[in-house]
Amino acid sequence: MSQIDSLFVTRLYRANLNEVGSKISGSELENTCLSIAEDDEAGQLWCEENDFPGYTSYASLDDLEWRFPIFQDVAAALDKHVMAFAEDLQFDLDDKELKLDSLWINILPTGGIHTSHIHPHSVISGTTYVSRPKDASAIKFEDPRSQMMMAAPTRKTDARKEMQSFIYVEPEVGDVLLWESWLRHEVPMNMSDEERISVSFNYAWA
Repeated sequence: MSQIDSLFVTRLYRANLNEVGSKISGSELENTCLSIAEDDEAGQLWCEENDFPGYTSYASLDDLEWRFPIFQDVAAALDKHVMAFAEDLQFDLDDKELKLDSLWINILPTGGIHTSHIHPHSVISGTTYVSRPKDASAIKFEDPRSQMMMAAPTRKTDARKEMQSFIYVEPEVGDVLLWESWLRHEVPMNMSDEERISVSFNYAWA
């Protein structure tokens, strides 16, 4: 009798940020992100010099959770989500921990994109969604085996989800998505007339 097994799995964690008992105000977090973007001249300059669409604090502010109390609450909530995901992944962390390594704001305007990338030197990466207007970009994940499929036919358009080459996830405001940092992903063009605001982060094994 024939048998077909799925040998390897790519996990994606999805939950509401406040699901772990936190009480973070979405409107306060959004207003804080917008205020930071307006005041962060170094970040604005970096975005301009690097042709980065919209705004990111990635290269200018590496201590948001120490500067702003609401980001302390966000970091505390993320710690709990990451612990739950690490347990699902069945990581043997030995005597080390997964610790928040970086946390940054992204504001993507109409027509803005974040091209395909991974997060080197991290274990778990993710994003929590502060503002996602109707028609704003989903997040696109790529099958990590793609580079080894040079001669393979394309997948059928109605292929089962686990067999598709690309998966588009449409998060809701307040959602947290977590994935292993080697998973390639991108944000396609924002087709909305409004900005898409998110907070991204990396966890390292230390």
